[in-house]
Amino acid sequence: MAVYIGFKEKAIEFAKQAVTEDEANNYEKALQLYLASLEYFKTYLKYEKNEKCREAVMAKFKEYLARAEYLKGVNGTENGGNNDSGTAAAQKVRKPGQAKDEEDNKEKEKLKAGLTGAILTEKPNVKWDDVAGLEGAKEALKEAVILPVKFPQFFTGKRKPWSGILLYGPPGTGKSYLAKAVATEADSTFFSVSSQDLVSKWLGESEKLVSQLFVLARENAPSIIFIDEVDSLCSTRGDNESEAARRIKTQLMIEINGVGSNNSRVLVLGATNLPYNLDQAIRRRFDKRIYIPLPEEPARSQMFKIHLGDTPNNLTDDDYRELGRRTEGFSGSDINVVVKDVLMQPIRLLREATHFKKVRGPDGGEAWEPCSPGDPGAQELSLNYFAEKNLADKVLPPCITMRDFEKVLLRARPTVGKGDLDVFERFTSEFGEEAS
Repeated sequence: MAVYIGFKEKAIEFAKQAVTEDEANNYEKALQLYLASLEYFKTYLKYEKNEKCREAVMAKFKEYLARAEYLKGVNGTENGGNNDSGTAAAQKVRKPGQAKDEEDNKEKEKLKAGLTGAILTEKPNVKWDDVAGLEGAKEALKEAVILPVKFPQFFTGKRKPWSGILLYGPPGTGKSYLAKAVATEADSTFFSVSSQDLVSKWLGESEKLVSQLFVLARENAPSIIFIDEVDSLCSTRGDNESEAARRIKTQLMIEINGVGSNNSRVLVLGATNLPYNLDQAIRRRFDKRIYIPLPEEPARSQMFKIHLGDTPNNLTDDDYRELGRRTEGFSGSDINVVVKDVLMQPIRLLREATHFKKVRGPDGGEAWEPCSPGDPGAQELSLNYFAEKNLADKVLPPCITMRDFEKVLLRARPTVGKGDLDVFERFTSEFGEEAS
């Protein structure tokens, strides 16, 4: 056995010398050394029985053989006359190792291209003021995101900005909406990723995607990596876990820690509805963990006003306060659904209306609005009449009223239960902090 192993060592020695001469453009000498190396590799392969060893050596054998074949042609061209063209031909040939480097570079470019879709090139147009309540969370994010960019001189020596922030709480409380506000307000590159962006069916590619994500973030620093539903990527490790899932978590932990890299201008922002499902090692890497609770009464009142926007309505400030009072236990998402339902109420009234009357439109021209049969000027018409007469743009939907909200609230229910809230409060007492 020692004899044929010696052949392998001799082959490697000749191959190294051949590569050195090749890189020095001594092609004739390089060719002779390649040929000598190939002879020793042939002898080694004749006796080696281990299939994995044979495959590894065979790959190198083919690479050196291809190079030798090229150099034979190049030397023939040089001997035929034109030295310069021979040299040029040799330089076009990929030398051993170049092929792998080029493949690696192509793979990296492919991975980067796949992640460019995660970069938000357009701001979501969500301002801090658009987020009702959550003042503590907003201040923490400003401290972590805005100040380090605008006042980098504040963060020197031992004073460092937060490197990871976890937003957790019941569904629909505004975690993703806060992230949109960060993307709008921060003068940073914003990466918005989910598990589908980083999980691949190909073995080993998911870890490379995670690595390339952080490479891109460092190249475009200052930057923010927002991982929505981070628990789907970083659930608690266990015996039944797949090897692929374990490797993704390991790579993510390495990247967040910034081992061998400079992460000082990269913030990782995570959001989850299931904080207890997070692996404890990942949880530790989010050095600030903020509870995003259900909105309080003043915040709920403000949410109704924000979601209603400039839609014509006759609600007063007292009405908005009453809506906030009557929606105890509702999340921001629940309130959004209520308002959407209310916004459809005038449309339903238009569809059911049997009488319309002429009124003055916003532009001062003639318009039509639904009315009771007994109203002065009422005409028996349906909505289809205006569509058939090409007068659809002359129909005005009624203003939103408090009565519309009252109708919808009779059937609306919150989606977060008391038992759900107990889980988040327990997690906050153990690992997190209040947002306000």
